[in-house]
Amino acid sequence: MALAPRLEMRQGQSLVMTPQLQQAIKLLQLSNIELSEYVEQELERNPLLEATAGDPAERGPDEADRGGDNENVADPALSGEADLKLTDDGPLPSRDGELDTDYDNVYADESRSDAQNEAAAQAPGPTGSDWQNAKGGGGGTGDGEFSLEATLASEITLSEHLTRQLHMALRDPRERMIGAYLIDQVNESGYIIADMVEVAERLGTDVEDVTKVLAVLQTFDPVGICARNLRECLALQLAERNRLDPVMALFLDNLELYARREIDQLMKICGADREDITEMLEDIRACNPKPGAAFGGETVVPIIPDVFIRQRSDGGWAVELNSETLPRVLVNQQYYSEVNQIGDPSAKAYLSECLNNANWLVKSLDQRARTILKVASEIVRQQDNFLVNGIQYLRPLNLKTVAEAISMHESTVSRVTSNKYIATPRGIFELKYFFTSAIASSEGGASHSAESVRHRIKDLIDQELPNNVLSDDNIVDILKQQGIDIARRTVAKYREALHIPSSVQRRREKKAYA
Repeated sequence: MALAPRLEMRQGQSLVMTPQLQQAIKLLQLSNIELSEYVEQELERNPLLEATAGDPAERGPDEADRGGDNENVADPALSGEADLKLTDDGPLPSRDGELDTDYDNVYADESRSDAQNEAAAQAPGPTGSDWQNAKGGGGGTGDGEFSLEATLASEITLSEHLTRQLHMALRDPRERMIGAYLIDQVNESGYIIADMVEVAERLGTDVEDVTKVLAVLQTFDPVGICARNLRECLALQLAERNRLDPVMALFLDNLELYARREIDQLMKICGADREDITEMLEDIRACNPKPGAAFGGETVVPIIPDVFIRQRSDGGWAVELNSETLPRVLVNQQYYSEVNQIGDPSAKAYLSECLNNANWLVKSLDQRARTILKVASEIVRQQDNFLVNGIQYLRPLNLKTVAEAISMHESTVSRVTSNKYIATPRGIFELKYFFTSAIASSEGGASHSAESVRHRIKDLIDQELPNNVLSDDNIVDILKQQGIDIARRTVAKYREALHIPSSVQRRREKKAYA
């Protein structure tokens, strides 16, 4: 068959998303912190966008006049709140979208990292030498003004703490280099994660030299740092307190026996009675298994709920957005009118593009707020029994059920529930928490939520007596009596997910503590 170039015309259908619609989709799946960062970048990039605090009615007359009659504002007050009376099928909060299409028509899935990467690539900011020129020196800014932030000291890290001690403990440059490499191999818990033979080969030195430097590092503060395993970490701390005798060393060599609660075998190996074993356990419990955890690490960001739920006096639920997490931006139409009078065609084209982008961002933020409120309201409607009676009454729920109830696509619901949190009378939960698989009822009734079944398994194990430890088969029988049809392997899977040991290990543990 001969190969030759040719032209063909084919007709087909495909979904083509405009850049503005892609932006709206990405905004939908961002968390409130990521959304704030994105809006900050847009405020720097677009001269027609301005941030505003408070509701439009609270702004001063000058600020209100600046927008004119055509001012577009993205304000959480527009989203209001949804009052749900769960005794009937009351209307859900809704409003026709102002976008050129709706989220219902979007089927392409895009990860949150794509939105982050695109926003980071478009974000203006100084780098390299530009940053050095911008920040100035002596705690000043590029404008020659004093910057208080430049004088603030960051929390010292474990690596910095060890490096300072290294410079005082070792004088030989060769040993310092080995020590610096080993410090780089220390994890957040304070353990050396590298093999000494591999370190010696990589540095082109002898294992004895590396071991010698390691011994020096293990004398640093905090005690137990730079250990290669838990046994060595505990031994360093016990030696510091003069508690590392031969019997204790044997105990540390056989820690796995205690983990399996084989106390009799441990007593036989150590040549000690139960009272001695108890005393050694007290000494070990006084040690810190993670000596490096006390130093500065990654900052923990507190969870800020996107939606609040409060119970109304009539028994229903009021669902409202957290206005503090919603950016407020406005489009300065007056500034656009003044600058647009300039006769430069390129300036007019630039301003026109900025105006379109600003209007679209305002509409996208408003649509995002309404969609979150709509999805959250339906979740509250579905999980009313959980809010009233607790986790045992959590219903099985999937994305399709919610999507069909609010006439949206499953991908839209998935994006809304990603990285969004809801504050309920029973605590703060991620929206995805309410979507659990179903476990059939043994009596042919309504299915049970997997999360509620896991909670029941935990309650059964917490309430078991030392002389009557429940096996997985016993738990299966009890759950079937309660109307839950579940297999033994499923019980074992849920138990392991809850980090609960097997019945044999629990029996040994209860016997040891008894």
